[in-house]
Amino acid sequence: MPDDAAGAAPAHARVRRVLVWMLVYAIVVAIIVFWPQPFLSVFDPWIRKASVELPALTLPRVEFAANIAMFVPLGMFLAVLLPRRRYLVAPIGFVTTIMIESVQGLFLSSRSATVADVLANTTGACLGLLIIEIVEAVRRRKRPSSP
Repeated sequence: MPDDAAGAAPAHARVRRVLVWMLVYAIVVAIIVFWPQPFLSVFDPWIRKASVELPALTLPRVEFAANIAMFVPLGMFLAVLLPRRRYLVAPIGFVTTIMIESVQGLFLSSRSATVADVLANTTGACLGLLIIEIVEAVRRRKRPSSP
């Protein structure tokens, strides 16, 4: 079997695994972003109590951080699936966020579309890309050089 064919099977299996996880991720994100009530509103009483001890911990800041964290996996998945087109990760993250915010603003009266969410989500996608880039750079450094 030629080397290309031998390497293709594991790569194909990896892509399939990533696509399955990306589908699971997309379902979870869809539930969170299209739920009629803001997801973090459930945690509002605890965040308010915690903000007494940690005044910097406010609901808008927690929500901003959660929006960043929610899109990190998207950036990671896209970086793995688009190894030669990683420059598309930020635009895809941005467009995905614009679509989500548009649906929230147009169809979910208890949700609000904000520029902060667009910024946070796009930042999260870019952080996911950065994580993959760092992991791959570390792996390349650990590989023994060929003679």
